[in-house]
Amino acid sequence: MSLFDDERPKRKLEHEIGCDLSLLSADELQARIGLLEAEIERLAEEKRKKLSGKAAAESLFRSK
Repeated sequence: MSLFDDERPKRKLEHEIGCDLSLLSADELQARIGLLEAEIERLAEEKRKKLSGKAAAESLFRSK
């Protein structure tokens, strides 16, 4: 075993809206920004799917 604990479990990166940011480093803030940008893209993609499905259903019922 080494002097340094290189195999420490890493904390799971997560972000709670409205949490105190003052204790985070610039690197930690950048990591959270990346996490939130990925989540925004995931939400936008799901919204696109929902709107596409809705448009298809409306088109189907209008054509009758």
